[in-house]
Amino acid sequence: MAPSIRARGFSDRDTGSAVGAARVADCRSVERIGVAILGYGLAGSVFHAPLVAATPGLEVRAIVTANPERRSRAAHDFPDARLLDSADRLWDDCQDIGLVVVATPNHLHAPQAIAALGRRLAVVVDKPMALGTAEVGTMLAAAEREGGLLSVFQNRRWDSDFLLVREMIAGDQLGGLFRIESRFERYRPEVKGGSWREEISSEAGGGLLLDLGSHLIDQTVVLLGMPRSVYAEIATARRGAAADDDCFLALEFEGGARAHLWMSTMAPSIGPRWRIWGSRQALEVWGLDPQESYIVAGGRPSDPAYGEPDGSQRAVLIRGGEAGPGSELPLPAGRYGDYYAGMAAAIRGEGPVPVPAQAGWDVLAVVEAARRSVATGTVVHPETGPDRS
Repeated sequence: MAPSIRARGFSDRDTGSAVGAARVADCRSVERIGVAILGYGLAGSVFHAPLVAATPGLEVRAIVTANPERRSRAAHDFPDARLLDSADRLWDDCQDIGLVVVATPNHLHAPQAIAALGRRLAVVVDKPMALGTAEVGTMLAAAEREGGLLSVFQNRRWDSDFLLVREMIAGDQLGGLFRIESRFERYRPEVKGGSWREEISSEAGGGLLLDLGSHLIDQTVVLLGMPRSVYAEIATARRGAAADDDCFLALEFEGGARAHLWMSTMAPSIGPRWRIWGSRQALEVWGLDPQESYIVAGGRPSDPAYGEPDGSQRAVLIRGGEAGPGSELPLPAGRYGDYYAGMAAAIRGEGPVPVPAQAGWDVLAVVEAARRSVATGTVVHPETGPDRS
């Protein structure tokens, strides 16, 4: 006999019909889906939990963290959610949970996601999806075996600037794509104490290539597909740093388009977030999407002002051969909330997950190619994924 919807993490307010435990997506009449957040650091507290709470149909019911300060913050933010000190405690009592969000350090992503899938739960994994493509392969196999939903959280697909970039390309405003330059640059010359991303090695999951590089690579693959070749320069530049903190990737694609990606904590001069050339025009965007800073400052995704341009970004369209500063363009509102709205719809069986798990494999295939390029001093070809010939 199939378990009730309540046994799959849905509340008594939802329909009382039965649903196969291995097929979360078969449930099409769900109103409230219980969500467990694993980890309550930056990712869990700033991105995932506030976005989940602002999404109709989703409800934060459990938060897993052993850190006393974070437990106190979680209790303040979500007084009705139960606080657990380990994922094992959640696995022992997850009858009211339908979705697990893995926002823990990178080396825990694969084992925790596989454990959740084994309990017939839908899973969102923060980027990077795992430490490497081999781990992602085991996660994809577990999702296939259990018939579960698995997605990687790539929220910056809904950055204001990236939405503008996609709009310009979809409307052929630039004249195709010839070259992309994309940057996440900071000036932070001292190692940040208390940050596991800066205190553990790249092999263990630390460093900028896995952190900010995951965003830049994913956005580039969305625009141009998988690269046919990768060249990289990766450095650990700061005194006392344990992992890479200054990286450059040069990617070449079928058809000849190229992308240059920078990520650094050693940039006293910050370059444009985007510089994109077509055959007719170029687009430049300066500054960072304001959604993260808005939440860090105490705002919430449910606020009317959330996602709206705040003057911190500037977009300029420059015509080929044109002298002068170009024409300023309005930036659209950022929409991180679209990710979890799409995830809720997928659980109800109304569509696919907002970002497929395969995208996590693609990013890590480029990361691994970049590391091989540095090791050999050559241009290398990334591996093809499970769904690619």
